[in-house]
Amino acid sequence: MSRKRRVFDIDLPDDADVDPQSPKENPTRRGPMASAISENADALRARKQAADAIRDENDALAHEFVAKREAGGVVLDVPLEDVHTFMLVRDRMPGDDLELESLVTSIRELGLSNPIRLLKRPDGTGYELVQGYRRLSAYKALLEETGDNQWGAVPALVLSGGDDIGGLYRRMVDENVIRKDLSFAEMARAAQTYAADPATEAGDLGAAVAALFQSAPYSKRSYIRSFAFLLDQIGEALAYPTEIPRALGVTVARALKDRPEIKARIRDDLKDWDMRGVLDELDVLRRHSGQEAIDVGGDPDEVAAVAKSKRGAADPSKTKTTFDIRTSAGRVKCTAGVGRLEIKVDRDFSTIDRAQLERAIAGLVDGLG
Repeated sequence: MSRKRRVFDIDLPDDADVDPQSPKENPTRRGPMASAISENADALRARKQAADAIRDENDALAHEFVAKREAGGVVLDVPLEDVHTFMLVRDRMPGDDLELESLVTSIRELGLSNPIRLLKRPDGTGYELVQGYRRLSAYKALLEETGDNQWGAVPALVLSGGDDIGGLYRRMVDENVIRKDLSFAEMARAAQTYAADPATEAGDLGAAVAALFQSAPYSKRSYIRSFAFLLDQIGEALAYPTEIPRALGVTVARALKDRPEIKARIRDDLKDWDMRGVLDELDVLRRHSGQEAIDVGGDPDEVAAVAKSKRGAADPSKTKTTFDIRTSAGRVKCTAGVGRLEIKVDRDFSTIDRAQLERAIAGLVDGLG
């Protein structure tokens, strides 16, 4: 039995009737590999665009950072061995700094709130200190005391270097004067070193004072010149020049000019007196200068009588002696007065056993006789 062939009537369009511009109803379908390659290429392009944007932003930030750093607006941690103090003669006078220990304690407990100021050395070997001598000294003390490398670098702002040597001196002095952190003796010493530095334009002390203390009133500049004269005459004999009050310093300078013979007397009284305190030294200056004499304006006999009466009428309860000693526990500041002995040392006495503390105090009092 033969199978019949079924025939369908299908109308097929002629080639001429097909529009070549019309979209195909069934476009060619991409395989999985082609789709993956295309998606990967799109991801790479997006990643490159993001990387380029990040790179552009980093470049802009880097340029901004460099500009701020060159302008002295970025705090850097500078190793202590890279900080030098050769270019400027410091306005701090030599000798023990009785307040340095307090600064050390503050930095140890709270950190440094005000970075030091530096200037790049022309030869590229580190930096020169412009401002912050005590802060730098405190970091050195902490490093020596603890051996901890966290104190081996000090926070600093590096200045652009546009100032001449005179401008750098003014920066150094201005910071301390504004903070009222310089004594008259230290201001006088700063003026002396400024005048002596051949790199400055000051020809004498007066010009140096005028250049360094431009914003100070005339009276203050006059006091600084008086202290400079005092230091010229007896500075090397003094152990506590920074403790001299303004009125006494001006009086002593005037007395040295009017009666040059007291210069030798002051030197003789202070010579080999190693254990003297601040008040001891000030008493010598008062005694030889007759501070009361100049203050009251009388003749020498009248002034001597006034001075004697003032000393006799003084309240003995306010008399005190202050001195600074070194012990195995560190530096100790002592104040001795009538009925009172005050000892300041960086130690918490409340942690000491009471019986031990009582024995120590009893031994101290008994040892005084």
